[in-house]
Amino acid sequence: MAGKELFKNPQEIFSAYFERLDDLIEGQPASVVQEMSKEFIRAWSDLTIQTFQHPQDWIDTMARYQRDQMSLWLKMFTQPGSEPAAPVVSPAPGDRRFADKEWRENPVFDYIKQSYLLASNMLNGLADATHLDKENKEKLKFYTRFFADAMSPSNFAMTNPAVIQHAMDTKGQSLVDGLQNLMEDMEKGRISMTDEAAFKLGTNLATTPGAVIYENEIMQLIQYNATTEKVAERPLLVIPPFINKFYILDLQPDNSFVKYAADQGNTVFIISWLNPDKDHSSLTWDDYLESGVFTALDIASRVTGSKRVNTVAWCVGGTLLASALAVMKARKDETVASATFFTSLLDFSEPGEIGIFVDEAQVAQKEAQLEHTGMLNGKDLAMVFSMLRANDLIWSYVVNNYLKGKTPPPFDILYWNSDPTNLPASMYIAYVQNMYLENKLVQPGALTMCGKSVDLSKVTTPSYFLSTIEDHIAPWTATFKTVDLFAGPVEFVLGASGHIAGVINPPVRKKRNFWIDGERGKGAEHWLQTAKSHPGSWWPNWTEWLAQHRGGEVDAPKSPGNREFTQIEPAPGRYVTKRVS
Repeated sequence: MAGKELFKNPQEIFSAYFERLDDLIEGQPASVVQEMSKEFIRAWSDLTIQTFQHPQDWIDTMARYQRDQMSLWLKMFTQPGSEPAAPVVSPAPGDRRFADKEWRENPVFDYIKQSYLLASNMLNGLADATHLDKENKEKLKFYTRFFADAMSPSNFAMTNPAVIQHAMDTKGQSLVDGLQNLMEDMEKGRISMTDEAAFKLGTNLATTPGAVIYENEIMQLIQYNATTEKVAERPLLVIPPFINKFYILDLQPDNSFVKYAADQGNTVFIISWLNPDKDHSSLTWDDYLESGVFTALDIASRVTGSKRVNTVAWCVGGTLLASALAVMKARKDETVASATFFTSLLDFSEPGEIGIFVDEAQVAQKEAQLEHTGMLNGKDLAMVFSMLRANDLIWSYVVNNYLKGKTPPPFDILYWNSDPTNLPASMYIAYVQNMYLENKLVQPGALTMCGKSVDLSKVTTPSYFLSTIEDHIAPWTATFKTVDLFAGPVEFVLGASGHIAGVINPPVRKKRNFWIDGERGKGAEHWLQTAKSHPGSWWPNWTEWLAQHRGGEVDAPKSPGNREFTQIEPAPGRYVTKRVS
């Protein structure tokens, strides 16, 4: 059926759209949808109880809401030709949902927008005014915000002026294309955030030359080609998070941290973690230490001939590295010369927004499910992280892909974001229980790893901690606690932006800023108030810090590996190309 004929019956198109959208939502991992529904109902039950226990708060909020709605209604009837009335309510700074001029210039859509914003603010205000404990209040606020965002008129075809205009301009073809996009995403079981056909690993992503020189059941070890005639005596081992793939650190040449590190005269190794399936359900945290970190350190040392190795880790990779340092301290192993941590939580007393999804009840439910599946599906994690930024990572793509029928533009970080990994059941359960629920890593002797009682307070390894000021996964005020956690010297640096963009900030782009040298001993906020802001990337600052731990200089290796560890295949290797099904 042609687009023009389809547009003669738009109701048919919209009905088909919503049916397919329901199918897509139901097609998400069942555990995510079920848990989200249960937590949403529980949170709103708390709100209902609070309404009866503290009725005056509810009465005051509703009175303000009704007053503002009446004011908005009266302003709809301003005299023709008179100056436009000042809005009763405006979108928050940075809210891009109502950027189209029709939301401001068309009285009907302006009214719909403002009426929605008043209702949204009212609901969020009720959640914020509740007298709950901190944990349950944060859950209530999150689910209230998520519900309010989902109900935005911008998310529905009949109340979004840009969608209506685009459908008219294309004679209905945009609706046809949107249905096609929706059906394709149903096949994938997720919402497309970028033009995935535009990228291929090893071709235009993860292109830094190198080779896999070792592999086992848990990881491949990649060594990259040297780019300088002389290199640091001590190699650099990068430990990425196992909940994501390593190539976030090697996207494209102009924003590759791996390439940058090699260009600074380092012999760079990186771990490429296996994307496990149910056959790997018994893998443990100790396995990731012994067969992952410790094995990689040993090989990097044997390949380069250096007894000391510098390390870099990101996010949960940093949690793993800190665990390794504590075990190595107990073993009197001084292989690690320095440790760099990117946005890594060690003290989980402030777990950030991810803590909304981690409590005793939810973890117990997840544990019961994992007994049958043997692994945490990567799509579950991807959905959780998307929910934390729903307007940017869910609803904007619903509008663009399904309502407007457009293909999202190519974006390397979002391609990586859409390429998650599974987690073995045994490792995941222990990680969440020990770290998020019981915060045992910072309790001396509370955990035994690889047969050793671990105590971070005894770690003397010189360390560099990079946090980011807008990080919602590893809040910088929580990561700041690490300055007093280790016994060794700690350099703390705070970058601008968030968990990803704040880390992937190459110097050539001359973007953002970072803070250093704040006064310690009086808390995170005082540190920031007294810190010095520097424009641009923090990467050169890290290079200067690392210089004191490089050892001497030696001739660069002619190629990756040696006689003992020969090249298996070119980087980025096979393990990273396995996608979650």
